[in-house]
This record gives sequence, structure tokens and C-alpha cells, in this order.
Amino acid sequence: MDLDKAKTLALDYLQAMERRDLDAAAACLADAPTLTFPGGRVFGSAAEIAQNSSGRYRFVGKRIARCDAWPGDGATCVLVSGTLYGEWPDGAAFDNIRFIDRFDIVDGRILRQDVWNDAGERVLAMREAART
Repeated sequence: MDLDKAKTLALDYLQAMERRDLDAAAACLADAPTLTFPGGRVFGSAAEIAQNSSGRYRFVGKRIARCDAWPGDGATCVLVSGTLYGEWPDGAAFDNIRFIDRFDIVDGRILRQDVWNDAGERVLAMREAART
């Protein structure tokens, strides 16, 4: 797949997820994707991700700092990085939480997504601060 098209696909998917346009997000995914999130949580659809995150955030958005693509072994790989912002379930705002999303794209659709972010570390730090 053309590298620019791969980057556009990954960014379109992330934007659709942020808007909670699950139909548009699902159209970016392969038929049986593996979507792995922090803590080893694995999902098979955009709807599963949205359902899981509904108890974690009121809303979450991504500020994209960088998007790179390269040809991989049987897939086109895309790496997107930046920071998260949004609100926790209690309405408290958060900002500047680092994230990285890595995608494997096969036949023009996302077959695999691996997500890393520091949201869990931020929650732990908030809990620790509340105890002191």
C-alpha cells in the first residue's frame, strides 16, 4: 500500500473513533482485526473499544504530533504519536498524556492496532496525590 494512503487510513480511523463514528471506524478495519490496548486488553471491533472506554473517559481526543509509515513484512506499518486530552468520568480534565498507536495495514484495511499510553500512570499519580 502507498505509504501516504496508509497514513491517511490510520488517521481517518483515529478521527472516526474520536467522533464515535463507529461505522466509519469499522470501515477502516479488516474483517478480523486484533486491537490491543494497555494492560493487554484485546478487542475485535471499534464498538468493543468504544464500549470499554465509556467507563474510563467522558471523552478523549488525540493531538497528533507525528505520523510515520514504512513497508513491513506482509503489511504496511504506521506509527502515530502525540498526546491525549479529555475528561475523566468525574468531569476532571486531563491533558498531555503521551500515546503511541502502531498499525499493520493489509489489503487497504487495518488488521492490527497496538496502543500504548500513560493514562494508567496518570490515574495512579492522581490516586497517590489524593492520599497525601
